[in-house]
Amino acid sequence: MKKPFMVTGLCLFGVFLSYLLFMPTPGKPVAWKAPNAPSFESGPYASNERLKMTRRIATGIGYGPEALVIEPSTGDFLTGFADGAVARVGRDGQRSEILRKTGGRPLGLAICPDGSVLVADAIKGLVRIRSKDAPAEVLATEANGVPFKFVDSVVVDAAGRYAYFTDSSSKWSYGHYNEDIIEHGGYGRLFRYELANGKITLIKDGINFANGVILGPNEAYLLVNESGSYRTLRVWLSQTRFGQTEVFADNLPGFPDNISFNGKDRVWIALPAPRDGILDALSGSPFARKIILRLLPVLEFPVKHRAMAMAYDLDGHLVANLQYKGEGAYDFITQITEVDGDLYFGSLLQNSLATLPKWQQTK
Repeated sequence: MKKPFMVTGLCLFGVFLSYLLFMPTPGKPVAWKAPNAPSFESGPYASNERLKMTRRIATGIGYGPEALVIEPSTGDFLTGFADGAVARVGRDGQRSEILRKTGGRPLGLAICPDGSVLVADAIKGLVRIRSKDAPAEVLATEANGVPFKFVDSVVVDAAGRYAYFTDSSSKWSYGHYNEDIIEHGGYGRLFRYELANGKITLIKDGINFANGVILGPNEAYLLVNESGSYRTLRVWLSQTRFGQTEVFADNLPGFPDNISFNGKDRVWIALPAPRDGILDALSGSPFARKIILRLLPVLEFPVKHRAMAMAYDLDGHLVANLQYKGEGAYDFITQITEVDGDLYFGSLLQNSLATLPKWQQTK
């Protein structure tokens, strides 16, 4: 009886091995050299418990408040949830109201000078909500004949003339960010949208998962998170330097998501999860990473849980390192917003927002 079972087992193993080695996949991993990850044991990114006292607010309003933006007229937050709702949430989290459902997955948000809201909707594209009573208006779904697959973040200039937004990937759609990062094919793009006439200008392509975007001081440049390369880019906007790009912060200890500016001297970068050592080790091996791509439909990619919030000065130097990986941590942080010395957080995987009052007093 043992022999038939053994033969069956070997056949099944052979089928599985053939699947791993030869099954067609749309992913075509590119060889690159991942830098050695910074240590959590010592050095500038050493582990600490400064986020231990983070307090959850606005619990139960919705799942996955990925980004936050402050509404100037009220001081409230706007955020988007997994069910497509864009909501206004009071600073204390005690009150909320749904502005509109986009029918997609709202991620980044920006408020125009006229009070309308731009939504980077991962599924629908670039969307505008003019009022609570008006339907959501889809402004753009493609550029230069290439459809958007994963619109992620948006910011508007003070004059309300331009919106700048990222399409994380022109190949992989929402829910497939692991595939894009593993492939490392440079499918991310950064665009400028003219609100007066709808003209779209490609500012930069070749980005490995283009994520959060903000305007720097005096709107001289953009800061864009390149999640798949663990870094933040500075992209200049002046007429003489338009599109010129340099590295702002490099070799981050996790995958950078959204980014925010406190309006003075500090940039906050949210790192939802630490880097994966195996993925870094296989950065130069496209064949091995293709095997990982074949495994994704049947195995969930492991996520290491660690709450992280990092702040940098305007030269890209680390000035604050806040972490916590203990029980009950508000982790997978995708947004950090600083208001009057308090920090507010959003997360793609939580059912609440969170806050850390007077963060500079934490130890």
